[in-house]
Amino acid sequence: MQFPGHSVEQFFRTYAITNFTVSSDEKRILFSTNLNGKMNVWAMDLPGGFPYLFTQTEQSCSDLKEDPNKTFVIGGFDHDGDENYHLYAMPYAGGKKTKLIDGEKEDKFFFAHLNEEGKNLYYSTSQGNPNFLRGHRLNLETGDSVQLYDGKDGATTITAVSPDERHLVLSKHLANTYVLAELLNVETGERKMLSEDPERIHVVGEAAFAGDHTLYFVTNDNSEHDYVVKYDLTSGERSTFAAFDNESVSAIHWHEESETLYVETEKGVEDRIYHVSSETGKPENLRSPVKVLGQVSVSKSGQVYVLGTSATEPVNLYLYNNDGEWQKLTENRVPGVETKDMADPEVVSYRSFDEKEIEALWFKAKPENDNGHVIFWPHGGPQAAERKTFRAMFQCFLNEGYSIFAPNFRGSTGYGATFTKLVEQDWGEGPRLDCTAGIEWLFETGKCDPDRLFLLGGSYGGYMALLLHGRHPDYFRAVIDIFGVSNLFTFLNSVPDHWKPVMKRWLGDPVEDKERLEKDSPITYLSTMKQPMLVIQGANDPRVVKEESDQIVEALQKQGTEVEYLVLDDEGHGFSKKENEIRVYKSILGFLSKYRA
Repeated sequence: MQFPGHSVEQFFRTYAITNFTVSSDEKRILFSTNLNGKMNVWAMDLPGGFPYLFTQTEQSCSDLKEDPNKTFVIGGFDHDGDENYHLYAMPYAGGKKTKLIDGEKEDKFFFAHLNEEGKNLYYSTSQGNPNFLRGHRLNLETGDSVQLYDGKDGATTITAVSPDERHLVLSKHLANTYVLAELLNVETGERKMLSEDPERIHVVGEAAFAGDHTLYFVTNDNSEHDYVVKYDLTSGERSTFAAFDNESVSAIHWHEESETLYVETEKGVEDRIYHVSSETGKPENLRSPVKVLGQVSVSKSGQVYVLGTSATEPVNLYLYNNDGEWQKLTENRVPGVETKDMADPEVVSYRSFDEKEIEALWFKAKPENDNGHVIFWPHGGPQAAERKTFRAMFQCFLNEGYSIFAPNFRGSTGYGATFTKLVEQDWGEGPRLDCTAGIEWLFETGKCDPDRLFLLGGSYGGYMALLLHGRHPDYFRAVIDIFGVSNLFTFLNSVPDHWKPVMKRWLGDPVEDKERLEKDSPITYLSTMKQPMLVIQGANDPRVVKEESDQIVEALQKQGTEVEYLVLDDEGHGFSKKENEIRVYKSILGFLSKYRA
């Protein structure tokens, strides 16, 4: 029998899983997924159960937490991608959700903690303080809400709550690379800085209480890479508990019974997970079955639940049981496409204009499919990285014959604190030249013919696609921008309120840095944007608002540049609805095919 080749739809009939929670008795797992085409909460009984719909919301869920007493479930839901998450309760058996806290549509609520009795819920909110946020404790039995703090200077959220609920760890976000933490005494209101020198630029990340008097937290203070500090609340004594060569700690989880700290780390394009005994301090690698971790949860029994992915395998849930073995809980796969038929990237590196080494992922199309064209993909963030994560988009394009080159230019995470800071107040010079050096490397090594390169990026990557198009148009056959920033001045004015305190350090000041922001704004180079373009935008995007795409499309059309514009009315900064996702990438493939050599 003869069967047709793989279709576009096959690659996009995988589903997303964005977060999960496990019941206290480990008999059920809940997860947010678009298994039926739109984001909803699904449940699966353990072990070996079949997924079933828990509540029909058709909206993205930011957090999930089950009540230990099995009477309700907490979740945060937005509306059509606007990222204004509000907190809801759902019956323990599932069904219709009910709002816990009244608020305006534009208010944001960040769920932080539910205490052991399922009585007190801790959250931070933009309500009443949109720039810096406020923290509250809500008594779920009485409905009484107590304000615990008012943020100032930077957006302040709750990172951890002590078992006796006397202390909170507050995270103050001054920049992506400058995050301070305070210890708040709930009873007295006293706030104590956890950093030894708050004037020193560094990050204090996740925190976990080990009892009422011991705290572990993550920091990169005086270090290129994040490590774990052990802190005594009574004496104020601190010591380095765990550090890893060329790996940065990204998250920690305390297991009380075994007195073990579980530690997630990142190194370049991959993640790892360790458990570290508080007695010996020696880390043991758990040999994660995935390359990139999305979420880790440690149960009371000591079993480890992981949400993760690899370049050739979609996101799935896994269990590391007490026998030291990994068990796959879900079977999310590309229908009809075996892993061996997908492309696993090669990790390559090249020298940039100033001799900095830039790491990149090179996805090579299979010889039987290869059409000779390459897609250049600058990642979003910019303080993020392209990693060994499954992207249906990538595997679909590879199946259609396009190879993909994804550089981790300066500003990317996973390569040390100094490297990550290099993009701050330099969005359009150093990272752009890292990209052009990568393009020249593709040509020099013969990986791409100079007349067969396409450019595609989303978010900051969309900004970089626009900027590269304006300043280096002759490199590309055609350009695709997905919700990219077109004008840095209008972008500064339109970001969410709680982003605004960090914008000067991250991007710049519209008055003091006027000349640089003009130079780095893609719209400055409209006259040289001569290649055909496809622009894609979510109408409800709160990060890069629709006006950013509207203005560049209108200007390009006015000057006669060939441009197609696709707006999704029920999406934000991404594509949560499966049919929208398929529509977008079919449009991209159709656009690419029109301009192939």
